[in-house]
Amino acid sequence: MKDYTLVVIGAGPGGYVAAHRAARLGAKVAVVENRQAGGTCLNRGCVPTKALLHASGLYREALDGAQCGVEASGLRFDPAAAFARKEAVVSKLRGGVETMLKSAKVDLLSGTGTILAPGKVKVQLEGEERVMTCDHILAATGSVPARPPIPGLELPGVMTSDELLAGTAHLPSSIVIIGGGVIGVEFATFYNDLGVCVTVLEGLDRLLPNLDRELGQSLGMLLKKRGCAVQTGAMVERVEQTAQGLCVFYTQKGKPGQAVGEMVLCAIGRKPYTENLLAPGLELAQERGRLLVDASFQTSVPGIYAIGDVSSRVQLAHVASAQGVYCVEKLYGAEPTVDLSVVPGCVYTRPEIASVGLSEQEAKAAGIAVKTGKGLTSANARSVIAGADRGFLKLVARADTGAIIGAHLMCDRATDMISELSQAIADARTAQDLLHIIRPHPTFEEALHDALAALAGK
Repeated sequence: MKDYTLVVIGAGPGGYVAAHRAARLGAKVAVVENRQAGGTCLNRGCVPTKALLHASGLYREALDGAQCGVEASGLRFDPAAAFARKEAVVSKLRGGVETMLKSAKVDLLSGTGTILAPGKVKVQLEGEERVMTCDHILAATGSVPARPPIPGLELPGVMTSDELLAGTAHLPSSIVIIGGGVIGVEFATFYNDLGVCVTVLEGLDRLLPNLDRELGQSLGMLLKKRGCAVQTGAMVERVEQTAQGLCVFYTQKGKPGQAVGEMVLCAIGRKPYTENLLAPGLELAQERGRLLVDASFQTSVPGIYAIGDVSSRVQLAHVASAQGVYCVEKLYGAEPTVDLSVVPGCVYTRPEIASVGLSEQEAKAAGIAVKTGKGLTSANARSVIAGADRGFLKLVARADTGAIIGAHLMCDRATDMISELSQAIADARTAQDLLHIIRPHPTFEEALHDALAALAGK
C-alpha cells in the first residue's frame, strides 16, 4: 500500500491550496516544505511587502494631514517597529495555513523533497532521510529572485527583495532600484513615502513594461513628481563601491550614466526554483528553467505535475492557487471550479494599479479591432475627499460585439475593483450590461461608471 495519494513539494499558495483541496476530495496528502509554510508570497513577497507599504502609507498620510486639520508633531518612522509588525502579520497568517492543513488531515513535513521517480519522493528531514510512495506528485516549489551576471551585485549593501524584507537596521538615506517591474515600483513607493532618495533604473522604455503602456508612463510621471529619479531605457553594466556610496553604472541611449545610493535593490524578476527537486537521472522537459506542463499541469513524465512559478509564465500567488485547485480537481474527478483564462494582476503603489485581460496594444497586435472608454477620478467625490492623485480607469472592448476584453485601473482601491471587471470579461459582458448596476455614492468604484459610459457611448 502506498504512503499517500498525493505528495506536494512546496507549501506556498499553490502547494498548500492544492493540498487542501485534494484532501477535501478524499485524497491522502502530504506536503513537503524546506522553509516556512506559506511560501514566498506569505513570508518573503506579497504579504510582508504590503504590510510595509501599509506602514509607510500611514506615515505619509500623517505627514500630509495638515490639509485635513490633522497636524502631527515629532512624527518619526521606526523601521524596527514596522518590520516587527510585518513579522507578526506573517506569523499569524502562517499559523492559519498550518491550522488549515491540519484540519484537513494533511501531513506537513519539514524538509527538502526530491522526486526520485514517478510515485517516489525522498524527504531529507533533520538527521534522517525518508522515502515516500504515492500515486501522484505535484511540484509547487515556486521561484527565487534572479541575479543577472552584472559585476558588483555581490557587494555588501546590494540586496534582493528576500534580503531586504528580512529587515534592515536603519533606513538608508538613498537607494538605487534596478528594475521597474512590480517589485521595483512597490519598493520605490515604500522608500519614497519615507523620504528616502530613490532612483529607479528600468531597461525597457517605461515602468511596468508588461502592463498597459499608459499605466507605466503615468506611474513614472507620478514618481518623478514626488522626487524620485526614474530612468527608463537604462541598461545596467556594473555596480562599484565608491567613496560616495554604491555606484550603479548604466548606459541610456548610448550615453553613460551613474546612480549612487547607500543601498541597491536588484529587482529584475524571479526564476523558477528547482534546486534538489529532481534526482540525478530524472529529467523533466524544461524551457529556461521552467518545467513544461500540459493543459492538466502534467509534466513530460506521467504522474508528475507542476503548478505556480516553477512552471508558469505568470508568476502570481493567486495564479498558483488557481492552478493548484484546477489540477487536483481534474486529477480526482471533480468538475474544475476555476476559470484560468482571466488573470488579474495588482500593483500596490500609490495610487494602486490593477489590470486584467488585453491592453489596447495587445489587442491590436492580435488583430482584434477594439474601442476604449476612459474615466478620470478627478471628479470622483471619494477621490477628492481622500486627496488622491489623479487616476484613471480604462476599459477595452471588442469593436464588433462590445464585449469587454481588458481593464486597466490606476486609482485608489483599484485592487478591490478589478474582480468585477474580471468577471465581466469571463462572462463576455458589455459596458451597457454593467451600467445596469447602481453604484453607491460616494465611493471610489463610482468612477467606473464614467469609463463604462464612455465605452458605451462609442
